[in-house]
Amino acid sequence: MRKSEGLSQDECAKKLGVSKSHLCDVEKGRKTVSPERAAKWARVLGYPESILVKLAIQAELDAAGLKYKVDIDAA
Repeated sequence: MRKSEGLSQDECAKKLGVSKSHLCDVEKGRKTVSPERAAKWARVLGYPESILVKLAIQAELDAAGLKYKVDIDAA
């Protein structure tokens, strides 16, 4: 998403209020993002919350080695 917006890691990290190294770790899969933080980042970047929340939950499941697919519906 960052690249499609034409943002550098530094620019994107500043928008999100995180360090460049933290963003790099997230992009490389070394760190996960909580669903709450994913929702916040989605709002900052102008995306529907459901997209980044879904990705955050899926990443947590994948990291735990659980073979589930996440579907998100707004309540």
